[in-house]
Amino acid sequence: MKLKIFIALTGLTLTLAARAQNNNFEYVQQGEFGVTVGMAHYFGDLNTRAGLNRPKPAAGIFYRKQFGNYIGARLAARYAQVGYSDVYSKNAYQKLRNLSFNSNIWEIALQGDFNFFKFVPGDLDHGFTPYVTLGVGLFSYDPYTYLKGQKVFLRPLGTEGQNIGYKGRSEYSTMSFSIPFGVGIKYNINQKFNLTFEVAHRFTGTDYLDDVSTTFIGADKFLAGSNAALLQDRRFEIDANSFKEGQQRGWSKQKDAFIIAEVGISFNLSSYRCPSAF
Repeated sequence: MKLKIFIALTGLTLTLAARAQNNNFEYVQQGEFGVTVGMAHYFGDLNTRAGLNRPKPAAGIFYRKQFGNYIGARLAARYAQVGYSDVYSKNAYQKLRNLSFNSNIWEIALQGDFNFFKFVPGDLDHGFTPYVTLGVGLFSYDPYTYLKGQKVFLRPLGTEGQNIGYKGRSEYSTMSFSIPFGVGIKYNINQKFNLTFEVAHRFTGTDYLDDVSTTFIGADKFLAGSNAALLQDRRFEIDANSFKEGQQRGWSKQKDAFIIAEVGISFNLSSYRCPSAF
């Protein structure tokens, strides 16, 4: 009987000691893998008033490396569609211009995330934080439109005289840099998973996201009836007139931009830090 009591007490003591020791271990979030889905919107020469009336789908994946409870570095890859048309404008000149475009964007970006509050997955007191994000990225784009129901890529056409070197204009690149800047919130579901919501504006290094930047060069510079002639000035679909050489087609002093709003779910990569002996 005494032996059974001794064994029981010994087992209870060891269990309590183990629990006490485990309670002293500190949970450390090393990083997280995640996926995002959301919407993207374009701002530029066709959307001069920053309208948000034509959002298009976006999705991405990311890995975030944590450096403590407040700072993280994120590597993200995203896909987004953007597009707009002069038909949505309230400006009479833009309606006559009658241009439109769509583009698929593939972006890779390195971002720094800065939490406002201490964030520790699995800790009820530290499971939520707003954050700001700032980074730099590289993205590809290739604007296209539709003519008589057919998809036509715009860059090869040289719609602003790039193909003939008009006034020193040259073919633009389909690659550019982006500077994502935004805010978000992060909520810890449990020790393994987080939910996020983020809105980040992208400043870019191109004014040709929409294939529109400078001035009209005149219909006589193009082969009559060609796709280039028809798509450099689509006023013919509105009335019998056309824009003259030198008239404004875009505004080259301001680069195009886009914004992505996304929700995400991520899986935490974690470890435990042993308690100090002193």
